[in-house]
Amino acid sequence: MDPMVSHYEAIELQMVPHPYKIHRVIKETHDTFTLELKSNTSNGKFAFRAGQFNMLYIFGVGEVPISISGDPNKMETLVHTTRAVGTVTKKMAKLKKGDVIGVRGPYGTNWPVKAAIGNDVVIIAGGIGLAPLRPAIYQIISQRKHYGKIILLYGTRTPADILFRHELEKLKSRLDVDIYVTVDRATREWNGNVGVVTTLIPRAPFDPINTTAMICGPEIMMRYTIGELVKRGVSHENIFVSMERNMKCGIGFCGHCQYGTEFICKDGPVFSYAQIKDLFGKREL
Repeated sequence: MDPMVSHYEAIELQMVPHPYKIHRVIKETHDTFTLELKSNTSNGKFAFRAGQFNMLYIFGVGEVPISISGDPNKMETLVHTTRAVGTVTKKMAKLKKGDVIGVRGPYGTNWPVKAAIGNDVVIIAGGIGLAPLRPAIYQIISQRKHYGKIILLYGTRTPADILFRHELEKLKSRLDVDIYVTVDRATREWNGNVGVVTTLIPRAPFDPINTTAMICGPEIMMRYTIGELVKRGVSHENIFVSMERNMKCGIGFCGHCQYGTEFICKDGPVFSYAQIKDLFGKREL
């Protein structure tokens, strides 16, 4: 067979979405929702690594890259959490139980959950950035004895924007996990921290020499977060970020997400800061 033909056939296979039925829709906040999906196949299992994403497709509307936000140990249900901000996600927010959506993936690199074994783990999220980090949290908690301190620092605009509130409350009740939540704008009922998430880093109880940091949120938030971690003494090689932007095809074919010499969908979305520090934060990229 002509090798070029087989190459394009392989690409075509990767571009074909598979039907998944919506099992449950959860309204997380006023503009954020979670879709729990079940496969229509007999196998019904979806294996993925924490940090990877799928392309979700709505017939007649289009498709978007959405991080997987469920538990990697529970492969029977595929979970995605996103905000209704564009044409596809706004249509997605109107879907109901029993509707069918197209899924292709998983794509991309993963959080260094295994490489972090033996270290303290600091997970830092801003807003919807908690969703791509959620599978890593599940996985680390399920293997709690293999890690040092586990610290989650989470910042949102207001208390009403806090994601997975019940899960965070459960985690707070554990004695082996430290959780700090802050908001930009407090309400009368809020008794917690106020300020950007970077204000939590100087007082977080971790050993910077033996720490793996995982960060997801707006790029400006990640940039300042990295700066604070470096001030504490965390090495560039042990800081990881998720760069989810401009992805269109998921397989490095269309070129929309090229980031210097890298393709975010194929070489990312999870990068160590050491990999991208020369590019990170440059406006023209």
